Amino acid sequence: MGIAPKQLGVYAGLLLVGSAAGWATHSYFFNPATDNQDSQLPIATSVLQTAAEPVETVPQNQAATPPPIDNPNFIAAAAEQVGPAVVRIDASRSVSGVSETLEHPFFKRFFTEELPIDPELPERLEQGTGSGFILSPDGQVMTNAHVVEGASMVTVTLNDGRTFEGKVIGTDPITDVAIVQINGDNLPTAPLGSTDNLSPGQWAIAIGNPLGLDNTVTAGIISALGRTSSQVGISDKRVQFIQTDAAINPGNSGGPLLNAQGEVIGMNTAIRHGAQGLGFAIPIETAKRIGDQLVKDGEVQHPYLGIQMVNLNPEMRQRINADDEIDFTIEVDSGVMVIRVMEGTPAEESGIQRGDVISKVNEVEVVTANDVQAQVEASSIGKALKVEVNRKGETQILEVKPTKMPHGLQ
Repeated sequence: MGIAPKQLGVYAGLLLVGSAAGWATHSYFFNPATDNQDSQLPIATSVLQTAAEPVETVPQNQAATPPPIDNPNFIAAAAEQVGPAVVRIDASRSVSGVSETLEHPFFKRFFTEELPIDPELPERLEQGTGSGFILSPDGQVMTNAHVVEGASMVTVTLNDGRTFEGKVIGTDPITDVAIVQINGDNLPTAPLGSTDNLSPGQWAIAIGNPLGLDNTVTAGIISALGRTSSQVGISDKRVQFIQTDAAINPGNSGGPLLNAQGEVIGMNTAIRHGAQGLGFAIPIETAKRIGDQLVKDGEVQHPYLGIQMVNLNPEMRQRINADDEIDFTIEVDSGVMVIRVMEGTPAEESGIQRGDVISKVNEVEVVTANDVQAQVEASSIGKALKVEVNRKGETQILEVKPTKMPHGLQ
């Protein structure tokens, strides 16, 4: 059987996210009265859209040896240093017409998108708890977008017991970063570090409020760097994650991941269901960049081209070229193949076509769809981006002007 054009998306999804089966992220809200477990979110099998993947990748060949740890109680010292700046965030939102019976985790498994709405049922208040950390003495708090998204009220509780009403300055669902503002003076702040010299095997310390247990400290190591969103199983995000075996549980979302010196190197955001001690964090450079934009503009504008892509290999090339129903041929064995161009997008206007194999973006060689996304994110909205493609054996250079990513895709 040949591969019909409409089937290519399935193959692309398998190639890009097939290895992520069984992965999930924190549920947006959970009901402590019924279950403190994260609900399974559906794993996207659609291919990646060329929208914003942060360019702050963690170098994997430039790791430097960290300074020796002289204090045998360095974990306690790090927790003591940062702990006062770690906060608990309690959020609530109104939910319309969802039966409490259907909210039970057993029934949630059968609804892969939204739960069915019953107009005869009254609105009810849904509550959730997450973590965050203070960035500035005047009360700028960083957390995950899913912790506060859609919340009608946010309460921020400090380590010393003080409670503040928080205002959500902005959220970015693409990177799962949010900023909350509380009114305070001379508040404790978390020192920010860097991921530049991280390497697998280094110490990692997580602080947060897992399962409602405030000020919990867990420790482990950096397990891996540069995990893509598709590998983690949340392909709607545009982040390259730090992987750690420091215990991260529901309620840790938004809390800091520290290095041995007590500096924030990431923001805890995702766990893998069915695995013991496997968690993920957003690199602090990505989180800080997005947070600064939220403070400045209240939103983040992610560059967008409007194509779907797949990583090409010799087997796929052979099958495509053998299918009489496909109206293009592939002349190369590797690269990033365009399988769909959305109508009315910058990609369509620039002349990018289905079957083009992208080899360079902004004169930088790309091997995977993630490479393309990183270059798109590094571009500027409205500024021409050079895209080099192989089309039926001929090299062409096209200029694409990215636009703001449509809200419906965020």
